[in-house]
Amino acid sequence: MSRPAPLAAPAVVFDHRLDGLSEYRATWELQRVVHAGVASGERPDTVLYVEHDHVFTAGRTTLPHERPFDGTPVVDVDRGGKITYHGPGQLVGYPIVRLPDPGSSPGRSRVGVVDYVRRVEEALIRVLAGYGIASGRVAGRTGVWLGADGTRPERKIAAIGVRVAKRTTMHGFALNVDPDLSWFGRIVPCGIDDAGVTSIAAELGSAPSLTQVARDLEPHLAGLLAFTPYDLSPDLHSSPAAPITFGLTV
Repeated sequence: MSRPAPLAAPAVVFDHRLDGLSEYRATWELQRVVHAGVASGERPDTVLYVEHDHVFTAGRTTLPHERPFDGTPVVDVDRGGKITYHGPGQLVGYPIVRLPDPGSSPGRSRVGVVDYVRRVEEALIRVLAGYGIASGRVAGRTGVWLGADGTRPERKIAAIGVRVAKRTTMHGFALNVDPDLSWFGRIVPCGIDDAGVTSIAAELGSAPSLTQVARDLEPHLAGLLAFTPYDLSPDLHSSPAAPITFGLTV
């Protein structure tokens, strides 16, 4: 009797590490290990899901005045973008995936960094839509946003910062599920000083657990990181902006 053929490995493996807070530097080192394996073909494309303890991380273009006003330590990292905050109540995802290249993936179009970032944004936009939150992109700004509505400014609900080496991504996104938004008031988040920050809980009054949000996000990420054609959501068209609070009462 012939042995059945082995099942094909999933295109993307989701590695949940949400059973406690993850120290940032240790997770960064884990990213490097996974990245080396994915880039060499020894590991499948992988998305790490974590929840960090309180930490500020600064990308390569962060300016001195954007850092914490109170001298709080910052971890300088090798991703693009500026400074951001990670902490409890925030779902952080690190997709470590090989970007298609015609030389190594015959019949597939080359995927650049911008297209990759747009796909990650699209996955987040779609999962938020499932919770009844209308979000999208703001022209000229990375991440996922809610539009200004006359009483509130444009406000960011998910930040994205990536690095690509050997055609393989690392770093990723931070989706505000139910964090303490007052931490964003210590910095100029992502270098943007004319907009606010929000979360699922701030918009809806409550939020699913991080584990549930991670599960709900998986099919969207898996589909979009298969790098097949997709419909790109339109940019937001906002009403006039209101004063900025960064989640604080003023």
